[in-house]
Amino acid sequence: MIGQTISHYKILEKLGEGGMGVVYRAEDIKLKRTVALKFLPPDLTRDAEAKQRFIHEAQAASALQHNNICTIHDIDETADGRMFIVMDYYEGEPLNSRITKSPLRIEEAIDIAIQAARGLSMAHEKEIVHRDIKPGNVFITIDGTVKILDFGLAKLAGGQTRLTKAGMTIGTAAYMSPEQAQGLEVDQKTDIWSLGVVLFEMLTGKLPFRGEHEAAMMYSIVHEEPQGLASVRADVPRSVAAIIEKALQKECSRRYQSMKEMMSDLKSVLAPTVELPKQEKSIIVLPFENLSPDPDQEYFRDG
Repeated sequence: MIGQTISHYKILEKLGEGGMGVVYRAEDIKLKRTVALKFLPPDLTRDAEAKQRFIHEAQAASALQHNNICTIHDIDETADGRMFIVMDYYEGEPLNSRITKSPLRIEEAIDIAIQAARGLSMAHEKEIVHRDIKPGNVFITIDGTVKILDFGLAKLAGGQTRLTKAGMTIGTAAYMSPEQAQGLEVDQKTDIWSLGVVLFEMLTGKLPFRGEHEAAMMYSIVHEEPQGLASVRADVPRSVAAIIEKALQKECSRRYQSMKEMMSDLKSVLAPTVELPKQEKSIIVLPFENLSPDPDQEYFRDG
């Protein structure tokens, strides 16, 4: 597709590919700007369910106007029926690429988590749950701004339309919540769990749960305890470990109940401690007066 012009978009290069779409960098010929186009993969074009999910991604994400969420401009369709979404194009790198290089500094990891939580909090206020938070869907721009990508698996919480069949699990297994791994109903607390997994991975370069294959990973998530953060990275403050532990509670009722609550704890970790200025010791010299009747004592006196 490189070099082709579709609608008023000239395709320049392929940026990446995932289970629900292929992304290209393109030029908007009308507005003279660079954009990203996400196409439904050719082999899924005739899959009505995948196509519906793709349309839902655009509808859900386009309603989310936030600095930490990728902006959706348009949805269109090619002459042969291939649908695509027009999104903002960002310079930078996905979080998974950064994690691959080395674990992040504690302050950097917390900052990224706060930004992601801020965007997700707004989505949750609109009753939209992402359901696929993972490093590959968290993009870091060159100025350090976090952009949450791919609301393709989002679901309007409490809505009438079920886009997934009962028992079906969607998303990357390693970042699934226990309820999601079991194919149960999910809400915003699933995103809270997934962000906890991402934070653990940012700090350690490892996942909190282990499994040689998807089924084993999902079993571990549902039945086993996560690795202790201190056993993997000893310099992480206990306050940070406590946040991850709360986010990864298997019982939803013991987890953070809102992204705002988790974000508040994350911010408190970065809040500078206020130290009172040190007071220097000093000696006060008072004027002296000879109270003795002996005039010989006047050698130690004022002046």
